[in-house]
Amino acid sequence: MQDKTFDVVALGELLIDFTQNGKSEQGNLLFEANPGGAPANVLAMLRKLGRSAAFIGKVGQDAFGDILADTVHDAGIDCRGLRRDKEVHTTLAVVHTFPGGDRDFSFYRKPGADVRLEPEELDRELLKNCKIFHFGSLSLTEDPVRQSTMEAVRLAKEADALVTFDPNLREPLWDSPDQAREQISWGLGRCDVVKIADNELLFMTGERDFDAGAARLREQFPNLRLVCVTAGAQGSYAYCGENRAFVPGVSLGGVIETTGAGDTFCACMLNYVLSHGPAGLSEDQLREMLRFANAAAYIVTTRKGAIRSMPDRAQVEEILKKIGEPV
Repeated sequence: MQDKTFDVVALGELLIDFTQNGKSEQGNLLFEANPGGAPANVLAMLRKLGRSAAFIGKVGQDAFGDILADTVHDAGIDCRGLRRDKEVHTTLAVVHTFPGGDRDFSFYRKPGADVRLEPEELDRELLKNCKIFHFGSLSLTEDPVRQSTMEAVRLAKEADALVTFDPNLREPLWDSPDQAREQISWGLGRCDVVKIADNELLFMTGERDFDAGAARLREQFPNLRLVCVTAGAQGSYAYCGENRAFVPGVSLGGVIETTGAGDTFCACMLNYVLSHGPAGLSEDQLREMLRFANAAAYIVTTRKGAIRSMPDRAQVEEILKKIGEPV
């Protein structure tokens, strides 16, 4: 793994999140065009932590695609794997924010450019030269991007990369809940590390108790070496071998919205795995990983957008000092 060019290569959606930003003088809702997409968000945070990263995906040959390509480049992410579609527009999402910061999504993606990534458009050299290959379930919703994702996973595993997965459940994008479970199960069955949210754990296992849900998940998918469960403001859990850890969320107030928080957490988890590996982590190490990831995710909830809102290490350590946690 030490001889690989990139620390992390991620494949998936790169899109514009339109987030609410007040009202006009006429009383109309105003929306801010925030570059986002879970895999790209993860890479942006990894770059803030000094890791090398590359993106594989597709956007339209349009103004939004130009914005996204420039944003990825400005974030320091290698974008040689980014393709442009001349026929289909860039995928868009309208983010509906609720009191407390939770949100819902309305997608403009039937089709969107991200689902049009063809297997022959994959940059195979990137997949052969990464320590970690990361993907989510949005690239499993339909072909051809589903076939591209499956081929990318095969190539990455063939090259001995660690494979990491984020179910990132967005139910409106699936034909049915059964289809979502089938494809998420495919991803879970092929990864070494998973970051899964509380609602996704319930969706996949039927368990409301996090320990029981994680146990069921690990029993069904024995390939999982590290499982992290995020539970919003409540905090996060980690399971590795016989070891388990829980760290409560940061509660300093000022939450605006939660877009990108899970991706920020995921990036911090991957950063820790790059330094320590995905197996044999002690309870103290798991707590150390969760403390940092929780603090970073909290910072993002106090800002709008995702890619341009990622904190650097010093900002995360400042939050840890404020709440009395070791840095």
